[in-house]
Amino acid sequence: MRVVPGIEAFQSSGRPVVLGHGTFDGLHRGHQAVVEAVRSAAKAEGGEAVILTFDPHPLKVIAPALAREPFLLSTLDERIALFARAGMDTLIVARFDAFLRELSAVQWLEQLDARLHLRGIVASSSHTFGRNREGTATTLEAWAAPRRIRVTIVPPVRDDGTIISSTAIRERLRAGDARTAAGWLGRWYAVTGAVVPGDRRGRQIGIPTANLQVSPDKVIPGRGVYAAYASVAVQTYKAAVNIGMRPTFGDGGLLVEAHLLDVDVNLHGNTVELAFVERLRDERRFPTVDDLKAQIAADIASVRRMLEIEPSIT
Repeated sequence: MRVVPGIEAFQSSGRPVVLGHGTFDGLHRGHQAVVEAVRSAAKAEGGEAVILTFDPHPLKVIAPALAREPFLLSTLDERIALFARAGMDTLIVARFDAFLRELSAVQWLEQLDARLHLRGIVASSSHTFGRNREGTATTLEAWAAPRRIRVTIVPPVRDDGTIISSTAIRERLRAGDARTAAGWLGRWYAVTGAVVPGDRRGRQIGIPTANLQVSPDKVIPGRGVYAAYASVAVQTYKAAVNIGMRPTFGDGGLLVEAHLLDVDVNLHGNTVELAFVERLRDERRFPTVDDLKAQIAADIASVRRMLEIEPSIT
């Protein structure tokens, strides 16, 4: 898959372009339906399956106050990897800035067609675009019809009546419901970060942990203890993960720390991906360090049992 930095840099492959349009944060099952429609339409046209996404996320420009809290389900690098895995031919990463924000829906569509010479365009029924989010599926169809550009509008994907959306997934993750979030994503929710030095308290009590430095924009699941998979390079390990403030020790900063089961490796300086399977319990304060150690041992046993029946990748 080629990655193109903006529509201005797009070079035609000589094949007709079928474009999937949206932000695609998380590439959840609703987004995957759009991607599949792009792939099918491109195949029918003998064309190029192209996705357009935005960086930074439009929310950072449109509503920066709302974006102060971590909100991304997928960083740009993660989205690139997900689209490549989904079999897209080309990914266009358009910079979302104040200029783009002020373009009307029709002006934006005209720019896309002038650069890409569209044969088809695919979007979800809930997708909005253009100044003040004025562009809708109806706008897109009305604009495309006289130009003989085929439009495919993909209906929402539902789970037991709930529309799967990035917003709904963020809410479930912040509530610690990694299991439901995984069902809506079609894979375990994961965060990636470099392993950074900690205070070595875990090693001092015989349970070493790796402390991750996660992107400040990335949604962190709600505080508590989780069963997870930790991937380092090409190796995947079972892991017990704690997200919280370490109240037993009186520490104040939020930490994401992972204990890898059945292995003792120095991960300092490595990048680790944590894929969350399920939250086991809430974070809580223990009266003594010995009480904490006993609970951690019970948590590790629970993680071991749970991951014996869970696949490492969904």
